Amino acid sequence: MAAIANLQCSFTTLSLSSNSFLGTRFSPLSPPKQVKLVEQPCPIVMKLKRWERKKCKPNSLPILQKMHVKLGDTVKVISGRDKGKIGEVSKIFKHNSSIVVKEINMKTKHMKSREEGEPGQILKVEAPIHSSNVMLYSKQKEVASRVGHKILENGKRVRYLIKTGEIIDSAEEWKRVVKEKEKTEELVAAA
Repeated sequence: MAAIANLQCSFTTLSLSSNSFLGTRFSPLSPPKQVKLVEQPCPIVMKLKRWERKKCKPNSLPILQKMHVKLGDTVKVISGRDKGKIGEVSKIFKHNSSIVVKEINMKTKHMKSREEGEPGQILKVEAPIHSSNVMLYSKQKEVASRVGHKILENGKRVRYLIKTGEIIDSAEEWKRVVKEKEKTEELVAAA
């Protein structure tokens, strides 16, 4: 009983005046600063899956693999479901050594309708395959071959097919591939 009386006495002696800290609102002196996020373009084209762990350089970018195929090369599939088929390389993913070949390794993708009244779709999409499952192909001699490197008289380093001796890297071929890629990008942008 005496303890309760002492508590009541101490509460009555405690005064909450307007200049005391207790009972007043806290108002910051300056408004909080707005932080602007700057988005930088990502140099990696293909998004990695959560479970894929890639070896990285010290700057945490993935180690890019050297591949024997380049954009626009004609290749023959040597293993897998599409073994024996021939196509042209349309995309390259260097971080996991995979490539996309036109009209090869087609997968079905089920698309939901985006608007009301629009039906869903089932699309055929080209899926990537590993670069070790393809060999370079000569259209002239109709033979698949490994790739070799040699230096020409003018000091230019080129790739060639070992079986046929046919030079793969030529300026005209590269210009044709670049023009085709630009045309497809323009068509996609226009659509």
